[in-house]
Amino acid sequence: MSNILEKIVADKQLEVAQKKQAIPVETYKDYPNYKLERRSLKASLLKEGSTGIIAEYKRKSPSKGIINATAQVEDVVKAYSKAAAGISVLTDEKYFGGTNDDLIAARKVATVPLLRKEFIVDEYQIHEARAIGADLILLIAACLTPEQVKHFASVAKQLELEVLLEIHDETELVHICDEVDFVGVNNRNLKTFSVDINTSLRLFDSIPADKPAIAESGISNTDAILTLREAGFKGFLIGENFMKENDPSFAFASFVESLQSSVKNE
Repeated sequence: MSNILEKIVADKQLEVAQKKQAIPVETYKDYPNYKLERRSLKASLLKEGSTGIIAEYKRKSPSKGIINATAQVEDVVKAYSKAAAGISVLTDEKYFGGTNDDLIAARKVATVPLLRKEFIVDEYQIHEARAIGADLILLIAACLTPEQVKHFASVAKQLELEVLLEIHDETELVHICDEVDFVGVNNRNLKTFSVDINTSLRLFDSIPADKPAIAESGISNTDAILTLREAGFKGFLIGENFMKENDPSFAFASFVESLQSSVKNE
C-alpha cells in the first residue's frame, strides 16, 4: 500500500468507528433510499449501444487538489444520466471533498446506476451505501485482503448491491472471487500517481470473461476508449476529464458526441 492509501485507510477506520457509535446499522434500514429497488450496472454496460462510460462526480483528489469546487452534483448527474452507463459519486470528505449527501442528492435525479466511490474497510459502510441510494459499491484490492473482499462482496450481494473490485497490478488478481461482478483496472500507479492505460491492456487477459472489465483513470480522449473497447473492456470510468472543466455537463456532452462520431467512422 502506498503511504497516501495507508493514511486514507487509517483515517477511514477512525471515521467508521465514530459513525458506528452515532448511527447504528438498524437506523439505516429506515432511510427512504434503503427501500428503493436497485439498478444493475452490468445490464447497463452490456446494453446494445451503451457508451460504457461511468462518469464521475468529484470535487478534489489527493494528487490534484481542488478539481472543481463549484459544479453542483444534481446538475452534473442529470447531464451524465443522458448518455452514461453509470455514475460514480465520491463520498469521502477528507481527501475527495465528497459526502453521503452528494449520493443522496444524485439518487433523486439519476436515471442510471450509481456507484458509491469510497474506501470500504468495514461491512457497516455497505449498509450505509444501500441507505444513501447506491446501486453498487467499490472494493479496492490494495487496501483489503482477498478474504475481506470475499466477505464484503457477500454482504453486498445480500443487500442486492453489485460489486466493482478495483485492482492495480498482477499481484492483486488473487482478490478476484465469484462474489464480485466487475473487475476494474486502475491505470494510476498508487505510489507515483503516474497514469498509463497500458496497465489495463496488460491485465485484461487475466480477468475472468464473466466479469465485465472496467478501465479506470487516464481516459482523456475517445481514442483511448476505442483502444480499450477493442481489447474487450466494457466500462470506462472517467472523472477528472469532465470535472476539471468549468462546465462538466458540457464537457461530458461534447465527449459523448465525439465518441459516437468516432464509432460511426470506424
